[in-house]
Amino acid sequence: MQTLGQDHVSHLPQAMEPRNEGLPLDLGWLRAVRVNTAAVIRRTATLPARRSLKGAQQAAWLCKAVECIDLTTLSGDDTAARVRRLCAKARQPVRADLLKALGQPGLRVGAVCVYHEMIAPALEALDGSGIPVAAVSTGFPAGLSPFRLRLAEIEESVAAGAQEIDIVISRRHVLEGKWEALHDELCAFRAACGPAHMKAILATGELGDLRTVARASLVAMMAGADFIKTSTGKEPVNATLPVGLVMLRMIRDYHARTGLRVGMKPAGGISRAKDALTWLIMVQEELGARWVSPDLFRFGASSLLGDIERQLEHHVTGRYSAAWRHGMG
Repeated sequence: MQTLGQDHVSHLPQAMEPRNEGLPLDLGWLRAVRVNTAAVIRRTATLPARRSLKGAQQAAWLCKAVECIDLTTLSGDDTAARVRRLCAKARQPVRADLLKALGQPGLRVGAVCVYHEMIAPALEALDGSGIPVAAVSTGFPAGLSPFRLRLAEIEESVAAGAQEIDIVISRRHVLEGKWEALHDELCAFRAACGPAHMKAILATGELGDLRTVARASLVAMMAGADFIKTSTGKEPVNATLPVGLVMLRMIRDYHARTGLRVGMKPAGGISRAKDALTWLIMVQEELGARWVSPDLFRFGASSLLGDIERQLEHHVTGRYSAAWRHGMG
């Protein structure tokens, strides 16, 4: 198998921005991180009530949400046939007649995310679409396999054609305050990714308080993460608005200090169109319109797309259809 060269990824949306090459670990910056938990909770609690989108404006934002979805299947019973059906949905995420009425004929998702074994059928099914394939790696979801095997897994997935790698951090490094170990681990993962973009999954539901989430976010960016991601989707608590707000503000701080833009990916538990709108609004208010784009923001989701399509059909026809009519395959 040949390792992919830079030419293979030059067409990706991520190429719009210089990649985050990372920084040496700055423990002073890390120690200075503070989070006002009460203020974060108050801020996020007001978002759904204060920001309401209706009519054509809501439809336009929902189409933007579709563009930012990493359409995902990560089940033990995944098959090549299931992945091919998912990729067909990725190519045509919303019915053609609805897209025509909305003026969005070329709408597609941001990526398709699968296990390593499903990379080949995903690449075949997406050939010519320009939709990248993302692979979860490094002993997903626990991240507790031997380190050399986690590195090898990244290398195998890149060689197989994955253009994005979703890695999981060793949560024990965070919980024990071993920031040097976390930084070293992530730097090694980033080097193994080569031309593929690295999304660092923090598993925030297992990290405890928001200050710890903020520090883990910062270390991941210092180690060269192209995206920071909330969750594997397998934890009891996944993407929440307070966690998302803290991560977005660390991205803002990192950009202010380095000039580099790092992406954000909430994953797990986002299944309703109105929740997707709340996340997009929060991203725009905290980071600006530039981040509301698939090269800097993704939803890790599967069922979300079905609810968005249902809402778009209601906008076009004035009628709600049954949820079963908007399946993934």
